[in-house]
Amino acid sequence: MCIVAFAWKAHPRWKLIAIGNRDEIHSRPADALSRWGDPSHLLAGRDIKAGGTWLGVSEQGRLAVVTNLSGHGTPDAEPASRGDLLKDFLSDDGRYSSLNATDFSDFNPFNLITVAGNKALIHSNRPHARSHILAPGIHGLSNGPIDKPWRKSGYLNSTLAAWIENESSNPGILLENLRDQTTFPLAPDAEPNSVSSLEPQNSAVFIRNPVYGTRCSTVVAIDHQGAGMITERRYAPSGKSTGDTRLSFTWPG
Repeated sequence: MCIVAFAWKAHPRWKLIAIGNRDEIHSRPADALSRWGDPSHLLAGRDIKAGGTWLGVSEQGRLAVVTNLSGHGTPDAEPASRGDLLKDFLSDDGRYSSLNATDFSDFNPFNLITVAGNKALIHSNRPHARSHILAPGIHGLSNGPIDKPWRKSGYLNSTLAAWIENESSNPGILLENLRDQTTFPLAPDAEPNSVSSLEPQNSAVFIRNPVYGTRCSTVVAIDHQGAGMITERRYAPSGKSTGDTRLSFTWPG
């Protein structure tokens, strides 16, 4: 993902709401959101090239979403895939299933939100590894530092806050908010996304570009009783929607 707004215990109905866009080179292959066969409790899209994911939920009561972190040079081709970090955490199996035992320096720069049970954490691995518990409220991730997010991240947070303040109960509306193409300058000292030089200094929540742009929008909503849904809307290089997938799931009560 490249931008995420995350509401944690901030709505009378929803335990959490996560909304975000995945910006990526359009030619990089990916499978649409689905329930994985192994393990069957994991629901996510899949990066075909590396095998992991960028956002997913597990019916064991886990959620994870990652963004690239710019400003630390060109990504190294050698480190482990950040998608594997999510896959193992969500599967609760594999080398990276326990974040407490994971050396975040093994990975290219990232920002990460994880939920396990009743605890939400935010993590980053540059300029050093750090994690802290998220208090109830609205939090955002972008390709900027977690303590200095890009301006469009604050804008998306305000969109989610307005949805909550209006006591909205239809998360589908948030998919339209994720198509917003209002442009904002990045933070004054920010560098464009190091994955691609195509992201302009004036960047929007939704990036329409035939080479590098928004590939999909995702909305996750889980209520306080554990009933959840995850919706993904995919886009062609032209920015035209190519299809939606919506899956229901349950979390432990």
